[in-house]
Amino acid sequence: MGNRQVTLAQRPTGMIDESTTSLVETPIPQCGPHEALIKVGLLSIDPTIRTWMNDAPGYLQPIGIGDVIRSGGGGVVVESKSERYQVGDVVNGVTGWQEWAIASETNRFTVLPKGLGLDLATVMNVFGATGLTAYFGLLDVGAFKVGDVVVVSGAAGATGSVVGQIAKARGAGKVVGIAGGPEKCSEVVERYGFDECLDYREARLTQRIREACPQGIDLYFDNVGGAVLDAALANIAMYSRIVMCGAISQYNATEREGVANTSMLIMRRGQMKGFIVFDFAHRYAEAHVELAAMVLDGRIIHQEHFVSGLEHAPDALNLLFTGGNHGKTLVVVDESVQLN
Repeated sequence: MGNRQVTLAQRPTGMIDESTTSLVETPIPQCGPHEALIKVGLLSIDPTIRTWMNDAPGYLQPIGIGDVIRSGGGGVVVESKSERYQVGDVVNGVTGWQEWAIASETNRFTVLPKGLGLDLATVMNVFGATGLTAYFGLLDVGAFKVGDVVVVSGAAGATGSVVGQIAKARGAGKVVGIAGGPEKCSEVVERYGFDECLDYREARLTQRIREACPQGIDLYFDNVGGAVLDAALANIAMYSRIVMCGAISQYNATEREGVANTSMLIMRRGQMKGFIVFDFAHRYAEAHVELAAMVLDGRIIHQEHFVSGLEHAPDALNLLFTGGNHGKTLVVVDESVQLN
């Protein structure tokens, strides 16, 4: 028995395809001093993985040619030579696209609490990078205030859907989503409780935002970039805050779209700020307490989109850019790994 891995074969241009990655098998890694061996159960599929495939500067080094594709994941400890981990612990961290991973002093994992009545998929969704990004992006970076008119792009996605629900629970004046297609727009309103959702594929997005937010946008949470960001900027209120979380419309683009309405930040005295969720690592426990309470009492509704099989991880990543997923996309590597 070996360790199946998905590695980067060549850097993609546009969407990834069968030439981008390779499926290889290597020996199961050995557990050394202060390390733990983890059997991977679920992989977290996030848009940022696509950016790591580019040979370009970022907040992390690009994935090297021949290296395992970097990603978060959840698994169970099967051997431990570290005081941090006990055999049987269910953990979350950077596993990469592979069946077995090593927790070390430089690649630490979080031991997930048991007994909350939440399964591993839920924890990886709402307690993982997407939920934490929504929490800190809205409340800290966006400086959310009661009564704010909040607009969220990518509102049907794992992060966007949680942003809107936290805003509603915290007393937003209005929460408007932007998503692609009537099915997803209906889902944003009916499932996640947004007040309204606009289809960015329809014409006149700038005007439709103005109609939905006649007094302007107080807080815009951007997951998309490009033309959607530009339409939102045209409608910001005085002293608005724009949270730059992602630019999913640009990750596969061979030519980047420009943004024309940045002068509105001057006229409206607005602020635009980017962030990475790792900036708040020292406060994750704080967010986990509130997010757990919101899931358990029904203030946060979530859903997961499962793709079975490590070999299908590249297909799962593409779903984020074609709109073929609903909610948080997870790849099932070993369905026996569960959080009890």
